[in-house]
Parts: sequence; C-alpha cells; structure tokens
Amino acid sequence: MASVPTIALNNGVEIPQLGFGVYQIPPEETVSAVRTALEVGYRHIDTAEMYGNEKEVGQAVRESGVDRSEVFVTSKLNNGFHARDDALRAFDQTLADLGFDQLDLFLVHWPLPTIDVDYVETWKAMEEIYRSGRCRAIGVSNFQAHHLRRLFGETEVRPAVNQIEVHPYLANDELRAFDADHEIVTEAWSPIAQGKVLDDPAITAIAEELGRTPAQVVLRWHVQRGDVVFPKSVTRSRVEENFALFDFELDTSAMAAITGLDRGERTGPDPDTFDYVPR
Repeated sequence: MASVPTIALNNGVEIPQLGFGVYQIPPEETVSAVRTALEVGYRHIDTAEMYGNEKEVGQAVRESGVDRSEVFVTSKLNNGFHARDDALRAFDQTLADLGFDQLDLFLVHWPLPTIDVDYVETWKAMEEIYRSGRCRAIGVSNFQAHHLRRLFGETEVRPAVNQIEVHPYLANDELRAFDADHEIVTEAWSPIAQGKVLDDPAITAIAEELGRTPAQVVLRWHVQRGDVVFPKSVTRSRVEENFALFDFELDTSAMAAITGLDRGERTGPDPDTFDYVPR
C-alpha cells in the first residue's frame, strides 16, 4: 500500500496530503463509501455539518477496524451558526454526531461577509474551541486574502488551513502564495472541476503518454504543487484509482502545461458575495 505524504500544519499537527471527500454523498451511502476508502488506504476524511453525513463518517471510522488515532477527520461549521454561542454549540454537536472526543480539524466553511454576523466573531469562537483541546487544529474555507488579513489583525490564532477551490481551470496561485507566505496550508476542493477538466486535450495527452487516467494526472498535479486534496467517489475502482498517485511524477513541462490551463473559472460561488444560510 502506498504511503501518503503528510504536511505539517503551523502548530505541528501532521495532515495527510491525500484525503477522501464526502461532499454530496448521501448519508445512506456514506458509511460504505468511507469504509471502502479506509480499506483502500485513505487516512484522511473531509466532511462538514452542511453535508449532513457526519454521523455516518463517525460510524464508518468505528466500524472500519482502523484505530481512530490513525484517521484524520475534518469537519466544517454550518453557515447558520456563525454567532459565537451558536458556533460553540455546533461544534459540540459535530463531536456528538461523529462520536469522537476530539476532532482533528474544524473549519469555518464560508466567510459570509454579507451577513449580519462578522466572521471575526466566528473565528474568535473557533479559537475558544481550539483552546479547549477538543480540536487539534482550526482553519478556514473559502477565505480570500483580505478576509485573512482581518483575522491576522483582530485575532490571535492563525488559521492552519485554507480550503479553497483549486483546479487546472482555477489555479488560484495568488491566494495559494498568500497562504504559503503566512504558514497556512492550502487544501483544494473541486480538484477536477467537477470533471470538466478531464476531457481537456492537454490533460488527456499527458495521461496517454504516462499510461494514467486524466483524473490521476490532475490529482498528481495538485500533490506536486503541495496542496492537500480529497477526491470523492462512491465507486471502489475510482476510489482506488484516485489513491494511486505516488508511484509516478509529472515532469516540469507537464506541470507547466496543466497550470497554463488556468482561466479563472469557478465551479462554485464567489466567496466575496456568497451568503447562503440554511433555513
């Protein structure tokens, strides 16, 4: 079984660079999907309160036979719970739903700069959660550089992670560089742009030359750029395929060709205007 590299967060906690995402996996399919991923060798699971499948992630970890200490689990704060007291209660509920005493990483899912609760208040609640010892690291998701600068100026604990949309059509290199300059690990969501990049001629040509699939080529591009990535699938063969990234490399020209596909094209919302709050 391949050994997945780890990356040290700014507090010394090690995070596996390849994880398994459960976004849009229905709760009734989540236990089986996560157990399959753990059988294949994944040791990093990425979920969120808004995904509605935290209970099933916890169940899968318990039933897998893999020791809890060996599985890095991330969840994210629901957009409806940004006020301090709501955030603290929401974290309690996440732990209860997962059935864990401690979470590895908890993120603010979106900055929501247009709502009536300031994300700085939300981050201060995250700092309380971190200081309680019940979460090994805290971070953010979908934060732009200007959101992060406010946190640096008004709070004490620097985010360990920024989980943002990154793929060949949205390389997001300026924000990735900002994260790196401030000791924040970038995690890439939508790593294959919901499949849109897999038919790109530049990617298919590299895949054909290497005898790999387009998805493997794109995921390898992410890995070599130093980001954490967590592809999602409910098909065992695809789960295995996405894990097989560590016995080949992309050369400099292939890396440059894929990065050169960047056209600033999002598959998801703009973090500066996104204001969805579940009702």
